[in-house]
Amino acid sequence: MNKKVLDTDIIRKTYDTLERNALIMMAIPLPFFALAYLFTTSSTISYKAPELPLLLDTALLTLVILMLALHYVNFQAAIKKARIEGADLEDKMMRYAQATMKRLWVLFAIVFLCAGGLLIYQNPGYTISFAVALVFFSLGKPTPDRIIRLLRLKGEEKDAIEALKMRNR
Repeated sequence: MNKKVLDTDIIRKTYDTLERNALIMMAIPLPFFALAYLFTTSSTISYKAPELPLLLDTALLTLVILMLALHYVNFQAAIKKARIEGADLEDKMMRYAQATMKRLWVLFAIVFLCAGGLLIYQNPGYTISFAVALVFFSLGKPTPDRIIRLLRLKGEEKDAIEALKMRNR
């Protein structure tokens, strides 16, 4: 089998898996946060939130904000390593996929922390943090254009990734 065809197939499978996982990881936490938001803003629905120290609210919100900042820094560092000169496109794509999945897992955890924090403490900071996490989810969703830009691809590598835009093989 031709190596070029094999590389394209591996890249396509990696991209498709990454795209599917990103969409699933964005969709799963949304209902949980929506319910937490509904419970905290509705005047007709009442619930008894556990009485936890206010210090935990501050610690949790600080943790969420730190996780948002650190995930971005870690992702950028991982992308910088993925741009290794001389590495083949398959290797760059695998490094990109690993960095993106780590990013998505952190964002996934952040959204659940925001839902829990909002439900327990009714602090609007969790709603703002949730919105920021959604922006990062949106920016983190893999697209061929983002992959090309982040990995600074040119020539044949760029063409191979642009071919991912075509759904029909």
